[in-house]
Amino acid sequence: MRIRPATADELPVLQDIERAAGAAFRELGMAAVADDEPPALDVLDGYRRAGRAWVACDADDRPVGYLIWEPVDGALHIEQVSVHPDAARRGLGRALLAYAADRAHEEDLAALTLTTFTEVPWNAPYYARLGFRTLAETELTAGLRRIRAHEAELGLNRWPRVCMRRDQRNRPATRACRSATPA
Repeated sequence: MRIRPATADELPVLQDIERAAGAAFRELGMAAVADDEPPALDVLDGYRRAGRAWVACDADDRPVGYLIWEPVDGALHIEQVSVHPDAARRGLGRALLAYAADRAHEEDLAALTLTTFTEVPWNAPYYARLGFRTLAETELTAGLRRIRAHEAELGLNRWPRVCMRRDQRNRPATRACRSATPA
């Protein structure tokens, strides 16, 4: 497996990965999440051009997972991390998060943050196993409050959601699966 920056011609593949990964939500009674369209190509391209879209590739260098992020209040905020179900349970999500941690370390960002569903096994419980902690309402930064408000506008609050954080201070870079330096 190799992690590298996404290319422009791979952006439709990222959409396909998210659609495939999202289908599992249907089994949990979350059809609205399963049916939600992935970010538009121009949105994904904005992340790509900013150097904030990475892909995890198979042996043939085809993307099978991806992560997009943005800086939010001094942290690397994970907007989306998805792995195609055909490549699931092989550590790709964990590797993408390790890659993000390395980037946060390089950019002197204090933490990784994300928002996620609390009752979905591959969401909050998974991130907790990787060292993320749920933030209390009083700990939310202004940027995280804006993100949560936007999610509420989209109807995502139909299911319990939280903000999570993993501090980076005193955390050495892992250099896990690093095969290319992001642009």
